[in-house]
Amino acid sequence: MMSAANYKLEIRLPEGVLFSLPLGGPVSRCLAFLTDICIISAVSTAFEHLVAPLKSFQEDFGAGILIVFYLAAWLLYGILCEYCWNGQTIGKWLLGLRVVDAAGLELQFYQVAIRNLIRSLDLLPLFGLVGGITMLCNRRLQRLGDLAAGTVVVRNRRPTTPNFNTPVKSRYNSLLQHQVLCARLRQRVPAQAAAVAFEALMRRDQLEDRARVLVFDELSAYFRAQVEFPLEDVDPLSSEQYVRNVVEVLYSQVRTRAPRMIPATN
Repeated sequence: MMSAANYKLEIRLPEGVLFSLPLGGPVSRCLAFLTDICIISAVSTAFEHLVAPLKSFQEDFGAGILIVFYLAAWLLYGILCEYCWNGQTIGKWLLGLRVVDAAGLELQFYQVAIRNLIRSLDLLPLFGLVGGITMLCNRRLQRLGDLAAGTVVVRNRRPTTPNFNTPVKSRYNSLLQHQVLCARLRQRVPAQAAAVAFEALMRRDQLEDRARVLVFDELSAYFRAQVEFPLEDVDPLSSEQYVRNVVEVLYSQVRTRAPRMIPATN
């Protein structure tokens, strides 16, 4: 029996870094789709009640409005959700799935539109038989819509807290003394970006020298744009050291506490 846990999407960046993402299996994708169907049906039913008075006066016109709404809801729900919500519909979000570009690039609108427009073919002849067979016949578990759009459905991985007994931890982190700025950094940096930086540090020795410099220069520039720390604390740091300090800030709790104020006594 096929296990989706054994299937992964591997992406090698131009800098030489290899990332792998677990693929979404047929069962979880089916459950996500059924959830979305329930949501679309509920919205359609509510809309039908709203236009019921109009249908009683102009039956043909009211029926036409309902048909147009059903088609629009069927197509636009998936397209708008996946494009505006990081490749996710409500069903995919609940099941921990999302749509990504098969080459690791930014997901484009035309890709989302194509995979949703071809969904009708995947559902033929009954219960998604065509799409299911297509998924089982390729290593990336892509249905026809995914193959045409160049997309893949992956499972979201919750970033785990790294073990700071690893070489990631710095001997001295000049950023940790700025507690307010550290808290702001944790708030602004998404978990995915923190996970990418941590993985880059763990794989630093696998990169060529030039690629290593490029990777950490880009990561450093990204983190510097989120929060500005005092120049005297960051200027002496290399890009790699700055990323190392940022990762420690993102994954560690503030260890220093403000001293307790003791009220003066007369």
